[in-house]
Amino acid sequence: MRIVITQNTTLDGRIEMLDPWFDPADQDEELAAELMRQTEQEDVLLLGRQTFEDFRGYWPQQTEDTTGVAASLDAADKRVVSSTLTDPGWANTTIISGDPFEAVRAMRDEPGRDVIITGSITLCHALISAGLVDLYRMFVYPYWQGRGRSFFPDGHPGTGLRRVEARAFSGGVTYAAYVPLAGLGSEQDD
Repeated sequence: MRIVITQNTTLDGRIEMLDPWFDPADQDEELAAELMRQTEQEDVLLLGRQTFEDFRGYWPQQTEDTTGVAASLDAADKRVVSSTLTDPGWANTTIISGDPFEAVRAMRDEPGRDVIITGSITLCHALISAGLVDLYRMFVYPYWQGRGRSFFPDGHPGTGLRRVEARAFSGGVTYAAYVPLAGLGSEQDD
C-alpha cells in the first residue's frame, strides 16, 4: 500500500489550526467531491491519538452530514497510534501500541490501495523524517496564519518534490499532490 499524507494547510504552510481557517462542514461541492474521490482510493485511515479522539468526538455525531464523510469515516478501517489508548470506542478501529514505523512498513508491504494520514502532526512529522511517505497531498486554504506547526517538521532537510496533480476550487482552496524525488525522502526509492 502507498503511504499518503493529506493535510489542510494555510498559505504559509501551517497545518496546526490556531485560527479558525478550516471548517470541515464548510466545503464547496467540488472540494467535497474531490475528497470523496480520494477516500475511494483508501484502504486504511491512520491517525495519531489526538486526531483520532478529535474525529471520534465530532464525526459520529454528524447525523445530518450530506457529504458522506461521516458515514465513510464510520465504515473506514481506522488505525490509531497510541501508547495510552486501550479502548478505541469507535467501530472498525485498531490500536497500534507498538512501534509505529514497524506498523507503517508492514502496511506498506501489504497489497492494496492507500494508507491515508491526516492531522496527526507528530505522527506525520515522524513518518516524513523516517522517509516513509510516498505521496503528499496539500489542500491550501486562502489564509495566512503566521504561526503554528508546518507541513514539514522544523529543521527537516530540503526535500525535492515532483507535483503529480493540481486543482483549484471555486471556494478559494487549491489542491496539489507531490511525490518525493528519488533519494530525497522515500525509503522505497531505488
